[in-house]
Amino acid sequence: MKREDFWYIVAESQELEKNQVISRSLLGEWLAIFRNDTGKISALQDKCLHRTAQISRGKVVEGKLQCPYHGWTYDTDGKVVHIPSMGPQFKQGTKCSKSYEVLEQEGYIYVRLSSENSDVKPFPMPCHNKPGYTTIRLQHVFKNNVTNCAENFVDIPHTTFVHPKIFRDAKHEKFGALIERANGSVKVTYKNEKKNFGWFSWFLNPKGDEIGHTDEFFAPNITTVNYYFGGKNHFIITSQSVPVNEEETLVYTDLTYNYGIWTWLSRPLVRWQAKVIIGQDVEILDNQMKTIKKYGAHFQNSPADLIHTWIESIQAEIQEGRDPKLLPRKEAEIEFWV
Repeated sequence: MKREDFWYIVAESQELEKNQVISRSLLGEWLAIFRNDTGKISALQDKCLHRTAQISRGKVVEGKLQCPYHGWTYDTDGKVVHIPSMGPQFKQGTKCSKSYEVLEQEGYIYVRLSSENSDVKPFPMPCHNKPGYTTIRLQHVFKNNVTNCAENFVDIPHTTFVHPKIFRDAKHEKFGALIERANGSVKVTYKNEKKNFGWFSWFLNPKGDEIGHTDEFFAPNITTVNYYFGGKNHFIITSQSVPVNEEETLVYTDLTYNYGIWTWLSRPLVRWQAKVIIGQDVEILDNQMKTIKKYGAHFQNSPADLIHTWIESIQAEIQEGRDPKLLPRKEAEIEFWV
């Protein structure tokens, strides 16, 4: 199984209206993604067959994509259906641009670059449109790779240093965690977590209720963080890290939560808080990649990094074209201080 076999978000549905085209990059491949006049979405290689101009710089005319250079026009399957310079002598032949599978799900547009392993499906966003829940969607560009981004999103120890006060305070409390690797995923179930969410505690857990907390990673690029408070309030952070190239990642983040009467009233505050926190992660991961470029990625680990090494083991299998679901199941308990 290769990275190209998986589905990746390329846009929110609302970003692509009828008869509109957008440009995206995925795993180094340039894509022209357009929606025709009936709502169908297509993804073509962003290169005209004629003189290799980017067709994403063109426009959609009567549901077909027209190159901005000489007007060669492509239908939703990538076939050349019009060459203006040939006038009435043009007859449709076999000229066809490279096209990719597209799928629209839960308000996102997904593309995958390979047609192999047809059983692979896009990740279902937790509690999307579930009664009582609301979702806030954010996009951020990280100057780092997918693995380092995903590891950051399920890493507790960094929060007291990168997000002091606003998300967590350093209280030197002992955490316990059960870590499991199975079926191409890693799950961490935390124990002994207390009311330590910095300034955000007043909203997340104002009564100091018992906390349930799990972090999960799903191949190849998805993390989901679940917080349960007092058995009723539920807050989920789901991040899909899309590899633009080896050094840049576009991260789509869903903040989905159910807080009773506060669910809708709190949206502006939750959005602001999340953007501040993610902005701090953008900055530290940018610095990490700059240092990696100079000195290399020579990591040393503590027990708290076991989740990272297991994520890396899954990524390594994908990099080698193997199915990470075939890795042996592992389980371990760790302790660390925050």
